[in-house]
Amino acid sequence: MPETIDLTHILILLAAAVLAVPVFHRLGLGSVLGFLVAGAIVGPWGFGVIHQVQEIQHIAEFGVVFLLFVIGIELNLARLWSMKRLVFGLGTAQVILTGLVLGGLALFLGASKETAIIIGFGLALSSTAFGLQILTERGGLKTVAGRTSFSILLLQDLSVVPLLALVSFLAHDTPLVQGVEFALLNTLFVIGAVILAGRFVLTPVLRLIAHSHNAEVFVAAAVLAVLGTAWLMETVGLSMALGAFLAGLMLADSQYRHQIIADIHPFRGILLGLFFMSVGMSVDFGLLMQKAPLILGLVGGLLFIKAIMTWALCRIAGTNNGSSVRAALLLSQSGEFGFVLFGLAMTTGLMEMEMFQMLTLVIALSMATTPLMAIAGEKIESLLGGKKAQDSIDAMALDNEEFVILAGFGRMGKRIAKILDAGGVPYLALDNDPDCVTKARKEGFSVIYGDAGRYDVLNRMGAENANVFVITIDEAAIAERLVHIMRQHYPDTPIYARGRDKEHCEKLRKAGATLPVSETLEASIMLSGAVLEVNDIPKEEVTQLLEEFRNTYYDDMDKNGMT
Repeated sequence: MPETIDLTHILILLAAAVLAVPVFHRLGLGSVLGFLVAGAIVGPWGFGVIHQVQEIQHIAEFGVVFLLFVIGIELNLARLWSMKRLVFGLGTAQVILTGLVLGGLALFLGASKETAIIIGFGLALSSTAFGLQILTERGGLKTVAGRTSFSILLLQDLSVVPLLALVSFLAHDTPLVQGVEFALLNTLFVIGAVILAGRFVLTPVLRLIAHSHNAEVFVAAAVLAVLGTAWLMETVGLSMALGAFLAGLMLADSQYRHQIIADIHPFRGILLGLFFMSVGMSVDFGLLMQKAPLILGLVGGLLFIKAIMTWALCRIAGTNNGSSVRAALLLSQSGEFGFVLFGLAMTTGLMEMEMFQMLTLVIALSMATTPLMAIAGEKIESLLGGKKAQDSIDAMALDNEEFVILAGFGRMGKRIAKILDAGGVPYLALDNDPDCVTKARKEGFSVIYGDAGRYDVLNRMGAENANVFVITIDEAAIAERLVHIMRQHYPDTPIYARGRDKEHCEKLRKAGATLPVSETLEASIMLSGAVLEVNDIPKEEVTQLLEEFRNTYYDDMDKNGMT
């Protein structure tokens, strides 16, 4: 068998995903379970088409990295701080208490003291990739259960560093308190350095790159920011996922956030799907068949204990019963960091190969149950009267208030924004000139950097909630293309567009603009009105003449079939 991945393997993975995922979506089971089954089918314990599981896992880990980056960029430090009680209170309690209970059971079943500690805390961690992807798919991040789950997962990611240090300390007989203190200080120092670098270096660099108006270079810069921060964190012993999350947090208030999310999204989707497939491939069905009762019993016991522990802690933290059940079932599995902890324990001599293989299988099978547990949790929450997405916590939810989208923030866009501000109408403007955006934001205007001609950018900024699109871009071809895109994806939203002249207005109307307004017409009308008044024409008559001329102008477009 070849040891490297070639084009054939990539085609097989893509084909398996394309065939399996739509079927599971149609059955209402979600894409995650589809990816898992697809991976199991093509993996070494299925049809044996692909055996390079470890090589695929190394690549697929970047899916988790991009996922955490997107989660980070959709938060900000203020929102994260508002969740401190859940993150550091509930999250810490979940990791410590669940780890102690599971470690105690491992000790009871015959494991050594050191091994039992590692097993307990390794299994106490849940899967960030599975949990957040399912919440994102089902719109659960905006709910009470979603916020609670995210807080616990975030603390678990933070705890990976001390736990990795713990394995080394147990293997080398290092004083535990001294080692943990050093790991925590090292973690705080590196996180602080990344935050400072992100705030004072990353945004200015992105502004410089945006000046090139080269979309490909901007995408490369965004990917470099994510992977560079992840690499830095891994180099100093932290988790890549935590590094990516911090990079996202640093850009959460940036004017470039919507464009970056749109650029990163395809990488995240593909690589995260590959991660789920790699988990499906890692399920050792040979070992499962040999020790089915023991392994299935361990998986069932793990799910039950973690669900009960998490539910009880959520209830103590004040979360309602329905949301507590949903969060508990969603986080009842063990996660990808368990593979890392147990692998390190095996290489340092704290765990035997047979135990490592069995625990790896337990983790993989528990992860495979996550989609079904999430569905069950959602249904139970509904029966118990838990809060739905529309009753979400303000700190995590996006505003659903209707607003105006301004595409282009030149002189006309700025004037319109001032009038909307004066009238108390909320708006969000979009422009691809970084200097214009920076200057406007300093002046207090609500404007962000991005390409208004891309649906994914419009979607990220919440265009479905816009009650009107206003296009002020002065480039005729771009304005016309933008009308086509908006009308295709948002057929019911009114589109008011700036046109150069009558001919351009007719093209905009054909493209789907609700009201194209000619800049030459309005300038001509204003000048004509001034001339008429200078020539002693009464103001009321001037107003009537100009209004008749304006109506005739637009009626001509309607008569030419432009309605």
